[in-house]
Amino acid sequence: MTGRGIAAGELRAAISAAIRPWVGHDALRLVGTSPATGLGQGSFSFWHRYEEELVRSLLAHRSAHGDPCRPSALADRPAPVGIAGGTAEGAGGGTAGESAGARTAFVAGGAAAELRLLLRDGHGVWGLLGLVRAEGSRPFSADDARRAVRLGPALIALLRRHVTAGPLAPTVPPLPAGLVIVAEGQGIRTVTPQARAWFDRMSGPDGPGTPGWLMPALVTALALDARENARENVGGGPGGGRPFVCAPPAGFGRWLMIEAQPLDAAGEGEVAVVIQSPAGALVLPSFCDWYGLTPRERQVLELLCRGAAPKQVARVLGVSAHTVHDHLKALFRKTGAGGRDELMAAFTA
Repeated sequence: MTGRGIAAGELRAAISAAIRPWVGHDALRLVGTSPATGLGQGSFSFWHRYEEELVRSLLAHRSAHGDPCRPSALADRPAPVGIAGGTAEGAGGGTAGESAGARTAFVAGGAAAELRLLLRDGHGVWGLLGLVRAEGSRPFSADDARRAVRLGPALIALLRRHVTAGPLAPTVPPLPAGLVIVAEGQGIRTVTPQARAWFDRMSGPDGPGTPGWLMPALVTALALDARENARENVGGGPGGGRPFVCAPPAGFGRWLMIEAQPLDAAGEGEVAVVIQSPAGALVLPSFCDWYGLTPRERQVLELLCRGAAPKQVARVLGVSAHTVHDHLKALFRKTGAGGRDELMAAFTA
């Protein structure tokens, strides 16, 4: 199952239908990312019947009280966790977010519980599965959690296939970088015309079919990530990571990067969010992850992106021209590129 030739709504519904016999649910979000990008808000996502009211309610709760289980915290857990009513403790994940505030946030959005599963393998984190049950439904059980874990490898394969089956080079024209200012609370204060053009592209008929409310919600969540990281990093703490999204062309027609930076060092005030078309070195780490390139293939590709010819690549790496030729053939096979020019087109802004 991939996104090629399938409408966005049909693909989301198909993913949900494939999972439902394993773990019953009323709504789904499947977030894809690459190990180089990290989880955060992910790189792209599939949302099925995950209503705007629930997302807004959870964002409001997170802004006031924090996330009952931040995605980054799942890395320390061996199994899924239930949020506000889930009971995954039998699978080793434990429950999380059992506060009255978390339950209220779910009820306000018409839901009872969410089961979250981090999708990871020996290479790193590839995404997050979130399953929601509507208000009045039974909570997620330990058996649900165990069945969800068994889906992990297939979901990782689906996410990677979705990206690699998409276009290698951009298929839509670039847009100028846009700027969004998120206010001290969770409201968006300013959206430049350039950022508005990005929002319109995402939700327009020629875009990936993103609901109109989802991009502002993503920007708001990314701003919350930036604030939380800044606060954790005060005094040299462990935070301070770079909250960003690096999305491949499969869903958007070209590489997309969204980065958030607090306007104050303490992370208490406004946050600037930049939306742009990245190129070259910004794209390379995620590109290599998605296409499964070896460390040596990554070195060859990086040198090619810097403008080196194959003979120069051989000289820099201390290998023969024949070896470089073999690496190029592997790059073309893995990416589907018909030659160097087509491969390099993937890294244009």
